[in-house]
Amino acid sequence: MAPQYAPSLRSRLAPLLLILQTGFIIIAALCFENKEANKLDRKSFLHFYPEFQDVNVMIILGFGFLCTFPVRYGFSGSGFNLLVAIIATQWALILNGIDSWYNTKIIRIDLKSIIKAELCAVSALISIGSVLGKTNPVQLTLIALLEVTGFALNEWLLQTLLKVRPPNSIMLLHVFGALFGLMLTWILYRDGSKQGFEKEKFDRKSGLFSMLGVVFLWMFWPSFNSVLVEDDQTRLEAVCSTYLSLAVSAVTAAALAVLSSPRGKLNPIQMQSCVLAGGAAVGVSVSVVQQPWEAMALGFTAAILSTLGYRYLKTHLLIAFECHDTCSVLSTHGLPGLLGWLAHLVLQIKYCDDHTVAVRFAVFHICTLFTTVSLSLSMGIITGGRFGDPNKTKNASMIRLSGRYLHFPNLVVRNLRQKN
Repeated sequence: MAPQYAPSLRSRLAPLLLILQTGFIIIAALCFENKEANKLDRKSFLHFYPEFQDVNVMIILGFGFLCTFPVRYGFSGSGFNLLVAIIATQWALILNGIDSWYNTKIIRIDLKSIIKAELCAVSALISIGSVLGKTNPVQLTLIALLEVTGFALNEWLLQTLLKVRPPNSIMLLHVFGALFGLMLTWILYRDGSKQGFEKEKFDRKSGLFSMLGVVFLWMFWPSFNSVLVEDDQTRLEAVCSTYLSLAVSAVTAAALAVLSSPRGKLNPIQMQSCVLAGGAAVGVSVSVVQQPWEAMALGFTAAILSTLGYRYLKTHLLIAFECHDTCSVLSTHGLPGLLGWLAHLVLQIKYCDDHTVAVRFAVFHICTLFTTVSLSLSMGIITGGRFGDPNKTKNASMIRLSGRYLHFPNLVVRNLRQKN
């Protein structure tokens, strides 16, 4: 049975969406302009449009079907995913164009800028997996807006202060989205999660559609990792490295799923959480992975880390820190993303002949991770805290957070605390 939202929630969602979309249209009318509107660059169009299609398929179908595995959430997850993706993409287009608007009073729109905006939206889709089934559409919309804002700020800081290249800064979306979602689920923890969350249950039908989402993601992940690479030779290397890493991680995840099962059977939910680990790991380090064996070793290690995280880390976080990560985004995206960051550091130092340059790169690379982790955790805490209302002490329920209490409206708590 689908969840019945309160009338007050239904009355809030439509005005919120209409106000946001009206605001986006007004900003577009005042600031947006098609790049080279009077001169069609056919080569650029043919260069980006196939990757643009692939990224769209990943975002809409891949992540959409991936959200359908909980029985109580069901196919609503696919609709919520579409809603969040398109709102986050429009907001990211505006945020990414602030620099251009500051200099020229114009935000230029082309396929490349839309692809960058969609990649920013992916970080929000990753975070939503950690609170899947525990949030309503209004909350998902606000989470997407705030996270994309934090991710755009992180990207600007990395490119401006640390001179990180755009592909490397954007591909940290796996780490940013996973840690952001972890903070959200920590703040929005509800009593009864340790006994098994009802909306986390799945059946054969929902599991089948969820696995279909994994197939879409697996097929188009090479385009996802190579879409921002400028040089054709480097792009080809990125595609090949991503495919090899994904292939090895899929085989390794299947083997470990059989070994960790008491009856020696494949666990589809565990597999879909670990199959994509190789793609996330090589995406963060795609600019320095040159040899096929490096990509394959990276996929193998990422699958092992992801499987161990799914089997042990998820339960430990729930019991020890009260973090209920529904889709195990920390194991699927966070740990492989950190592994890719480490591989980037090691391989870059390996290929560097100058010791001084290697040390400087290591310092800046560590600062890059520190900035990303700090900002993602901070924005996650701020976003989760936005759902609290400390003034409504009389008609509010209380959720504990590390010895202190955040006041949540009864409507939010009723949606979060639905017990079995």
